[in-house]
Amino acid sequence: MIPQRELFWNIQGVWIFYLLVSVSILIFAAGMLARVLSWARGGRGLKYSFSLNCLSDLLLDVFLGRRIFRNDPGAGTSHLLVLWGFLGLFAGTSMLMVDHYLYHCLTGLSYLLFSFLMELFGLMLISGLCWGLVRRFIFKIGRLEKRWADLVVPLWLLVAALSGFLLEGSRMAAQEPAWGGWSSAGLLTSYLWGGHDAALSSYRIIWWAHALVSLGLIAALPFTKLFHMLASPTALYMSALPEEAFLPEQTVKAGQALSKRALVFLDACTRCGRCTEVCPSAASGEDFSPRRFLLSARKREAVNYGTLPAAFLFGKRDVPAESGESIYNRIWNCTTCGACADACPAGISTIEVINCIRSEAIEDGTDVPQLLAKTLESLTKHDNPWGAHRKKRFEWSQGLSVPSISGANPPDGLCYFAGCTTSFDTRAQMIARSFVSILDQAGVNFFCIGKDEPCCGDIARRVGEEGLFQFQMENCVELFERWDIRDLVTSSPHCFNSFKNDYPLYMSRDDSQKAGSFRVRHYTQLLKELLEQGKIRFERSIPSRVTFHDPCYLGRYNNLFDAPREIISAIPGVEMVEMEHYGADSLCCGGGGGRMWQEDMTCKVTISERRIAEADAAGAQMVITACPLCLITLEDAVKTAGLEQTLRVLDLNELILLAMGKREK
Repeated sequence: MIPQRELFWNIQGVWIFYLLVSVSILIFAAGMLARVLSWARGGRGLKYSFSLNCLSDLLLDVFLGRRIFRNDPGAGTSHLLVLWGFLGLFAGTSMLMVDHYLYHCLTGLSYLLFSFLMELFGLMLISGLCWGLVRRFIFKIGRLEKRWADLVVPLWLLVAALSGFLLEGSRMAAQEPAWGGWSSAGLLTSYLWGGHDAALSSYRIIWWAHALVSLGLIAALPFTKLFHMLASPTALYMSALPEEAFLPEQTVKAGQALSKRALVFLDACTRCGRCTEVCPSAASGEDFSPRRFLLSARKREAVNYGTLPAAFLFGKRDVPAESGESIYNRIWNCTTCGACADACPAGISTIEVINCIRSEAIEDGTDVPQLLAKTLESLTKHDNPWGAHRKKRFEWSQGLSVPSISGANPPDGLCYFAGCTTSFDTRAQMIARSFVSILDQAGVNFFCIGKDEPCCGDIARRVGEEGLFQFQMENCVELFERWDIRDLVTSSPHCFNSFKNDYPLYMSRDDSQKAGSFRVRHYTQLLKELLEQGKIRFERSIPSRVTFHDPCYLGRYNNLFDAPREIISAIPGVEMVEMEHYGADSLCCGGGGGRMWQEDMTCKVTISERRIAEADAAGAQMVITACPLCLITLEDAVKTAGLEQTLRVLDLNELILLAMGKREK
């Protein structure tokens, strides 16, 4: 007898099976349509482009689990076994349909290989599911929730896989094929039946049970966590596309604030908890969790966008407690550090979702923290978020010979853009004074804009005030063009990021605006160049253990990690040490995302205190940073922690000036 399989062997009433298939496919299609339509109702996207690089990254992330393996090989192994097991069984089932209806190809050796592979994929699926359940409910991995709801889908898949082996075993017990060794697991299962008749009668029951479970999975896919099989790859691809394709409208409609990509992000979330695990706000005990926020936002948008899956999954009665006032309160906790997006296996940017909802809150004029509202008023009135009169912007240069824009002729050389915090905060002013002193010593031809220097608009962008950000951007670009400024250096990573990334992004959405052809660098990049050129020479040894705190908008946003460390390591006497979290894994100082201009958050320990504790644990005597906001928050944390006698916080410019044997004038 030639090895092969009869699809509906010993099954009566096949028309019922076809009816169930039709029903399950219709439910699946309706759910999928509702999901996709809800995405389409998001804020407009200007353009969508095909990217081969995005596609290749997507294939690596989806089929090899590259992002899932990151920092958690156990999770990556479990997911890869489940994914390939599921896909293999799905492909095998499709092959059976082709063999039965189109072309009879599963016969002889090809069928034996097919049987072997189907068993292999089935075992992969079962082992992956079991390992995942063990990790969640027995090992109790901290970031994983232990809800009964989290058992439904894994157990459903497990029942489908196990019933498949039982089906194979009962069929082999009834048929007793000579090639049974090719299906060793099925052969072992066949011993559960005592004889041919028992196996034959059981086969029909198991066949229908397996069919119902499997078809139920198909119908339920758009309504359960299984939907991430489609939403997560979509989110991964979209997250790699240019952001201008998904910017929300400048004026948002109430309840319709999210971009298309943000809506995809909500559906792609599987509540794995990696975002919460790395969130500085959550770790500090604040009432904020990216995972909880995404679920709340998803429930809220389920009502706003009125989709069929939303009504099925949540129902309007479930939404108010999780979404109303509380969701608006939570959006201001986010520091926009970007750690959540880096950690998420699906590439979900919680920041983007938060920024969309912040834009809606700003547009409505409600639920905005009082101090933050005053800050935005100050930005509009005084062109800075600190509430100081604009005439005081250049007072940081008193006593120094700092050239600034004046007269009718554009100045020559490098333009130093000090930024608002560096210009107005007393402590941060030392950054600017030290930097210009270094430039003087290095013989760099530079100038400042002076009292007419505008705000770059970063604070407005981070809190969702899109219109105000664009106004500030236009002011800056107009000034740069008027004075023919082509080469800028900034003190603040926030200014640097705005000029380098945000300005081109927003200009590209409006064809009437042309991006200025200016180069922008953060001062750490320029200092490294000057050091390599021999224009900076260290004359003094500084025998001290030094650690560097990576500002989020310098490191994680712009991938600038090495330059500051290379400069510090070149200073005589310095012993460079790293904190527990550094580089791309660095912790936020807590000053970003507009939090510098908000009331204190209720927490067990502030974000900056947690960071300083890491520096103290590393045995550091100096904490060096390269951001005015980080300098302020970390120095305050040192005082709060009572470490003034053992730990000193300095800006990189201040350290360099000390090593040069100079003092700020």
